[in-house]
Amino acid sequence: MSFTVGPVREEAELAGRPDVVLIAGPTASGKSALAIARARALGGVVVNADSMQVYDGLRIVTARPDHDDLAAVPHMLYGHVPPERSHSVARWLEEASRVYGQLREEGRVPVFVGGTGLYFAALVKGISDIPEPAAEIRRYWRQRGLEAPQGLHMALQKRDPEAAALLRPSDVQRIIRALEVFDTTGKSIHQFHRESADHSLLASASIEAHLVSPPRAELHARINQRFDMMMAAGALGEVEMLLERDLPDSLPVMKAIGVPHLSEYIRGKMPLNTAIERSKAASRQYAKRQSTWFRHQLTGLF
Repeated sequence: MSFTVGPVREEAELAGRPDVVLIAGPTASGKSALAIARARALGGVVVNADSMQVYDGLRIVTARPDHDDLAAVPHMLYGHVPPERSHSVARWLEEASRVYGQLREEGRVPVFVGGTGLYFAALVKGISDIPEPAAEIRRYWRQRGLEAPQGLHMALQKRDPEAAALLRPSDVQRIIRALEVFDTTGKSIHQFHRESADHSLLASASIEAHLVSPPRAELHARINQRFDMMMAAGALGEVEMLLERDLPDSLPVMKAIGVPHLSEYIRGKMPLNTAIERSKAASRQYAKRQSTWFRHQLTGLF
């Protein structure tokens, strides 16, 4: 697995055409425009790596490619999942694997683009086949996490120094996960990760990778502007049609940014301006989480 990371260059300047392009970034960062540009330059196909854009019925709210985008270059894995279904990382990876193989056979470059970090992790690292922690071990470490979280990192250092060296003491959730895995299996969680990486889809691929990360003030302005554009384009109507399907609130599509607050407006529980402002705030908070995840979880790729 080799990487080319950095500013976009003209194809003539590339040392060789990559096997695959990965473009990640927070919502409204401009990554879709970059994906289209790279697909055009490389004779490639844009492939969705965003967990909300897989769903049918919310083209505007989830900012799926519009008609001009679809006309510019081919796009795959967008809007193909009914909203009544819950789509998993494992299921998406199966689909992405088929698409990747098909495009490579055709001599076209897959350009994966999106903001779902777990999708990119699955592509690059594979999905670890880690046994489920024993129930008593899970209960023990989660209780320790509630009562004495400050001692968890030291406990991990004694059991699994490799994992402890890669985790911040404040990252309680991941420390607990590492402790659960070690006490259940006697193996470091990172041994499982290495084994899955050896069998990952992109294990032998040459990768061109880009993390699109505008300055915070610019990103916030883009988020606010884009949501206003969504509202003008008919986002409210999309949410109304979704509510008519009477879907359970537990489904992922019902949690897409904009859906919960606009639903409250439609049900008469919130003024429209409040629903819009809260949706924008939720989008800004989500963008922050996305940026943090990419920086810490895929170090060395982006």
